[in-house]
Amino acid sequence: MTGFGSRGAASLLQRLRPTRIGVADLLEVATAVLPSMTGPDLRVELVRRTAAGSVVVVEEDERTLRVDLEELADDMTRAGVAATPEAMAAALGAWVERRPVTDAAAAAAGVAVLDWADAVRSAVGWRVVVRRGDVALPWSPGAGTGADRVRATRAAAALRSGSVELVERVEGPVAIWSHPVVPSLATTVLAAPDRLRARIAATGLPVDDLHAVVTPHRPLACAGGSVAARLAGETPEVSVTLPWARLADLRWL
Repeated sequence: MTGFGSRGAASLLQRLRPTRIGVADLLEVATAVLPSMTGPDLRVELVRRTAAGSVVVVEEDERTLRVDLEELADDMTRAGVAATPEAMAAALGAWVERRPVTDAAAAAAGVAVLDWADAVRSAVGWRVVVRRGDVALPWSPGAGTGADRVRATRAAAALRSGSVELVERVEGPVAIWSHPVVPSLATTVLAAPDRLRARIAATGLPVDDLHAVVTPHRPLACAGGSVAARLAGETPEVSVTLPWARLADLRWL
């Protein structure tokens, strides 16, 4: 986990000509800001090691993340984070925010979205994600997570997806859903396909040959088969076009 998100985002010039983040400078910033990130169930600690170099340790419930401070400095440099205390502090905050999702967090706040099921982006499947700010982070069951708990978490996430507020609009023969802050949440609406079908019918669009054009992390489009195929062919991003009946057969990732 090495992304720094919007708070550590850099301009194109910064990315092309990154300023080196010094380990000593990052150590000073980390010493000052990491203690304030610790919460009731979250421990964020800087472990100083003279010979091997310092390590940042993030622990929350059953999840533990350990990263060398030198590796973080290198990642910040590649991301174009400015070499200022304020920028480094923001990048550290964004990095901690993107820590692994715990079983408890997934059970309490997870929602179901469609994500890529393979590296070549030829298929999609359901995944439980937890929103933190402007990102939705994936949950992977831990080695000690029992099958019953996994099933319960997934079922609760699918049910909770119905409460995600999305922006809905109709453009000609196409119904489109998007999320104003976290684009990947657009596909939550597909967790209840029968209800969605009724919503599309209420707009006046035909639903006899309904298809979903799914581009994970992008808005969701629904239309008749021929329109969906044309739309997928005109979209520059890789997408998967699914007949409505296939939505019930998608597997969990």
